[in-house]
Amino acid sequence: MSINWDRVANEGVHHFCIIFATGWACLAGGAPVIAADWSQYRGTQTDGVSPEMISAGWSGGTPPCLWRVPTPAGLSSFVEGGGKVFTVVTRSIDSGPAEVCVALDAATGKELWATPTGTAKYQGGADSGTPDNQGGDGPRSTPAVSSSRVFVYSSTMVLHCLDAASGKGLWEKDIIASFGGKNIGWQSAMSPVVDGGLVYVAGGGAGQSMLAFKQATGELAWKSGEGGITHATPTLATIHGVRQVIYLLQTGLVSVEAASGKPLWKFPFPYRVSTGCSPVVAGDVVFCTAGYEVGGAACQIVRNDGAFEAKGLWRVTGDKIMASLWSTPVQKDGFLYGMISFKRFGSGPLKCVDLKTGAVRWEQPGFGAGQVILTGKYLLALADDGQLVVVEAVPEAYKEVARFKAVAGKCWSTPALSNGRLFLRSTKEGACFDLAAVK
Repeated sequence: MSINWDRVANEGVHHFCIIFATGWACLAGGAPVIAADWSQYRGTQTDGVSPEMISAGWSGGTPPCLWRVPTPAGLSSFVEGGGKVFTVVTRSIDSGPAEVCVALDAATGKELWATPTGTAKYQGGADSGTPDNQGGDGPRSTPAVSSSRVFVYSSTMVLHCLDAASGKGLWEKDIIASFGGKNIGWQSAMSPVVDGGLVYVAGGGAGQSMLAFKQATGELAWKSGEGGITHATPTLATIHGVRQVIYLLQTGLVSVEAASGKPLWKFPFPYRVSTGCSPVVAGDVVFCTAGYEVGGAACQIVRNDGAFEAKGLWRVTGDKIMASLWSTPVQKDGFLYGMISFKRFGSGPLKCVDLKTGAVRWEQPGFGAGQVILTGKYLLALADDGQLVVVEAVPEAYKEVARFKAVAGKCWSTPALSNGRLFLRSTKEGACFDLAAVK
């Protein structure tokens, strides 16, 4: 079987061209580079990759902190668009603890609006209102922003469309009530995905598990397939020239055409207890991972006479090598980089994995169950204790460039890099750091 590694290496060029029109900014000591929004979970292209370039010249110090605000309870990440950042927190209102989408000024951290989007009570855990709850109870879904609208998928599987300027509700869809949906243990953690004027979620019943709605009106664009949801957020990809949405359902990977919902290919992958990692795409190769003895696997997507097929490349079972709860890796030049470990909170390693074979090239302990993004040649790794670590994304060895204590509290959320600013949050606080000012 031949893997198109040229296609893998060229993925970054594709994303660069997509973002090109967003404008120039002066980062990394004044050099002109692309500045871009970070509009949804794991970035605009859902791959954890930013087209921006940074300087890591703060070794031994800390980049300037522009603001710091409370972000009580929950694991929702920040997203940025139109000069605002959005996340979901837990707040007490008259009826009790609630999931609340908040909008902040990206430059100052000033709160602009706050809109409740659901009840904050979670199956199998304590009240999310408990201060610094070590079980992680609280909103886990990250908003998405597109065309002056913010989309929030609540833990009870209600998709909300809010006006980005005011927080006013524009439309909503109850997936359980209207599409025969069924929630999952610990309730939904899936984030909505936006692309091409549509917003994608999953959770409906037979024949309508995967759903797409028109962003402007909430009208159903298509419904497709069946299979119970996991806690994983879908991934966007263009494979063999076809734009597609890849879901990790309880039956495994399922890909559909983004515009129509037409089924393209499937790849069986076991489900046990919980799966929280998004699929990772590298050209025509797709990686998936889960804990609870499931492990990790990669498949190659081939296309013959217009028909797609997923062919297994490798599979590693068990929790010791290739299992991850929710820490989704990034890929660069055919290698995975991420916090791939199972329930090794505080101690789990950052790993580099050869995507061709599944072999671990290097690992460095002490990161836990945090998250990582890629910008140029650097990994920005947010360890679960709030340390932000800059690491060179190279397969030869672990090469740490800089680190600092960024936020207090538990960090299972994903960093967001937008217009020279790095947005981080924990179960206690959110903060913004000015990487453009670093020389």
